[in-house]
Amino acid sequence: MSTSLPTDLLDDRDAVNSENIAYLSELHTRWQKNPETVDHSYATLFETLGDRPFPLAPLTDTSSPESPDESLKNAYRTLGHLQARLDPLGLGKPRGEADPAFATTNHTLATRYKRFYCQTVGAEFMHLLSSQERQWWIDRLETDTHSPLPLSPSEILTALIRAEGFEAYCQQRFPGIRRFGLEGGESLIPALKALISQAARNQVETITFGMPHRGRLNVMANILNKPLEAIFSEFAGRYFQPDNITVSGDVKYHLGTSTQITVHGQEMKLSLLPNPSHLEAIDPVVLGRVRALQDDHNDTERNHHMGVLIHGDAAFAGQGMIYEVLQLSQLEGYRTGGTIHIVVNNQIGFTTSVRNAHSGYWNTDGAKTVQAPILHVNGDDVEAVIRCITLAYEWQRHFKRDIVLDIQCYRRNGHNETDEASFTQPVMVRAIQAHPGIAQLYETRLEQEGRLQTGTAGQEKQHYQKALQEAFDRSTTYQFDSTQWFGDGPLDSTRLLDEPERLQPMTGVPFKRLQEVGAALDHVPSGFALHPRLKKLLEHRSQNIREGGPIDWATAEALAFGTIALDGHKVRLSGQDCGRGTFTQRHDVLTDQETGQNFTPLDHLNHKQGSVEIWNSPLSEYSILGYEYGYSIGNPEALVAWEAQFGDFANGAQIIIDQFLASGETKWLYSSGLTLLLPHGHEGAGPEHSSARPERFLQLCAENNFRICWPSTPANYFHALRRQIVRRCRKPLVIFSPKSLLRNPLTVSSVNDMGPQTRFQPVLADDVISEKAECLILCSGKVYYDLLVARGDRKDIALIRLEQLYPFPHHALVEILKQHLTAKDVIWCQEEPQNAGAWQFLDRRLERALHDASHPVTQARYVGRKAAAAPATGLASIHQTEQKDLVRKALSQGAS
Repeated sequence: MSTSLPTDLLDDRDAVNSENIAYLSELHTRWQKNPETVDHSYATLFETLGDRPFPLAPLTDTSSPESPDESLKNAYRTLGHLQARLDPLGLGKPRGEADPAFATTNHTLATRYKRFYCQTVGAEFMHLLSSQERQWWIDRLETDTHSPLPLSPSEILTALIRAEGFEAYCQQRFPGIRRFGLEGGESLIPALKALISQAARNQVETITFGMPHRGRLNVMANILNKPLEAIFSEFAGRYFQPDNITVSGDVKYHLGTSTQITVHGQEMKLSLLPNPSHLEAIDPVVLGRVRALQDDHNDTERNHHMGVLIHGDAAFAGQGMIYEVLQLSQLEGYRTGGTIHIVVNNQIGFTTSVRNAHSGYWNTDGAKTVQAPILHVNGDDVEAVIRCITLAYEWQRHFKRDIVLDIQCYRRNGHNETDEASFTQPVMVRAIQAHPGIAQLYETRLEQEGRLQTGTAGQEKQHYQKALQEAFDRSTTYQFDSTQWFGDGPLDSTRLLDEPERLQPMTGVPFKRLQEVGAALDHVPSGFALHPRLKKLLEHRSQNIREGGPIDWATAEALAFGTIALDGHKVRLSGQDCGRGTFTQRHDVLTDQETGQNFTPLDHLNHKQGSVEIWNSPLSEYSILGYEYGYSIGNPEALVAWEAQFGDFANGAQIIIDQFLASGETKWLYSSGLTLLLPHGHEGAGPEHSSARPERFLQLCAENNFRICWPSTPANYFHALRRQIVRRCRKPLVIFSPKSLLRNPLTVSSVNDMGPQTRFQPVLADDVISEKAECLILCSGKVYYDLLVARGDRKDIALIRLEQLYPFPHHALVEILKQHLTAKDVIWCQEEPQNAGAWQFLDRRLERALHDASHPVTQARYVGRKAAAAPATGLASIHQTEQKDLVRKALSQGAS
């Protein structure tokens, strides 16, 4: 049978050719397994092929050869951006003039296409695989007739005057103070105004912005309407200090703000999220927040809530987060309907020149990996900038895909206002000093074209200077409020207030509700081909719930998720392989063995429940944890959790942990209830699969910023999850979850442990030895069960478990210690090396607890592995010896 493609399907020679035949072959293979995994636009082609193998040999093109004129057109479409006049300073020389593709005798056609593709805009779109998408751009770029701009010339000039005026006033009033001004890139301001205008006409309700420090104050002043007096007050060192809450604050060019505006009759909320100096770390946070707003408002078409990311040129090329975020753009669990990326391209990174900043031709080349079109534009041509942002919005709205707008501009000062750029870029600095500002250029252009009366601009400059001065005069007495930092605000004040030692809330659930969840665990749609082994497993779980136990770890988690959903709260869990679970323990997402379709029983409890979404994430920690953090602040009423494949891998997201989870509340008043599930335990799996690094999280604990839990029972895990919603105060929760204990017959609970009038227990006393023990062994996690088995029937040793490490449960522990005043020895036992685990954090806290309990033992002893550079050995034999030895030492000290 012939494997050549039907000729009637080859009406588009650009879409199916020898260059992409391997790609199409791969798509065809995926389509054969599951048509739903392939874009529907390929359906006709693949349905015609059926089961025949896709031809790997180049297709024979039976069409007539491309005419010289058509070759010339495609040359400009493909390479025109290399000849475009994009550098405002004129330092960058256009490339591509000598390319043979531009050779022609049709000079009229060449002149016309140079006008389309080689002026102040350079477009890259010919890499798009879809001919429909390429034609969309051709239709809009190859024309001399353009739609009216969303802003009038007067509005554009006013925006430029205010952008320049703000920076000039700050330089005059606060010389030598860092502000990372926008001078040279002021066209960003009218571009954003134009974007907002377009979005308002299309009923967009919220826009969430993320951006670095460059130009941030200008954007807050001129786009998000942050009061000028608030900004000037921050220059003077004053900031918002809420009552009864200690905050550290942050530098002014890291802060965020929010505003409510009405444009074209449409009410819109604009939010600029705060961010650290870690460039691009804010990107997934923005996307997560946007997705949360879309989900919460049932914006399934993703038309009414959008994200805009503003980048620096060096960061867009150099930071791996860019690639990670781009890869999220079309994934079902993470897409937001397309993001508009704006690169404020200063053509320099701090002191690093372009030639040392990236290997590709453009710093934006990475965006091509997700079929994103790229528009390069000369920042001095402000009307071209606005035309490009208009096209970018139209693309995003029509195709629901990412797009990049690269505004080629410059940086009038150094990296900051105290930096001397001429040390390293003398040629560029001389060019900048001789170059007029964008407002002046545009004013002159309008006057020359007869579109502006002479003197009009001067009046606007005087008016704005007066407004700046009046705001400065008011700044000394300005009264801050939290919206200047965090416009979303906590839903109520108690979200930012929490007493570390307060009574644990009741998190138990009526038995009827537990049974309702249990009955759904093994229920699948009619005709669903469930794997036989899973059918038996799920039936067993449901039966155990009906009979009151035993309840293992995965079942307790399902009960927590299900009951939270029945309470009306959304549940969202994401992470690598979390649908099944790294250790084949969860099975919340079931797969039909015939069709490959998925089904989540917990999402089908009843019609009033909150949704339960469990997403297998890409192989990334950094972007996914940032995304889920953003989701948690976008919907604080949801239980949002991220699970690491192994707890060890959480260090791939350390920036998010340090800059957002640990300190976001004290810096920016961001309260997040995100839950981290970090599998942890020394079981001989080696240094990369043993430790979630509890010591690092504990080192970050201060000012009641975390909840750090190490539950040893399914019931306590159940309560810890439910407590995240029941408590009105939102705090990040870190759970060191088990691995081998998932199937340990000792690690079970009863349904009664989760029923009415039950709650999380931060400290668990010994179930057997209630008093008169000669030795107290305190521990957390898996090592408890090793000690329990090894202790056997001995009555002289009591095992006490710390289920919560922070906030440290001082009073609960003191009460238990008071029951054991006859003990002569107190030990802290851990599996981790001495320089890891909880020992360094607990040492003095245990000493204080012993003191407050009036215990005769004044200090706990350490028993565990010796300090080590690696968290665990990679040799199973050494691990077993070490594990047996530490258990033996703990119990033998107790016997002594």
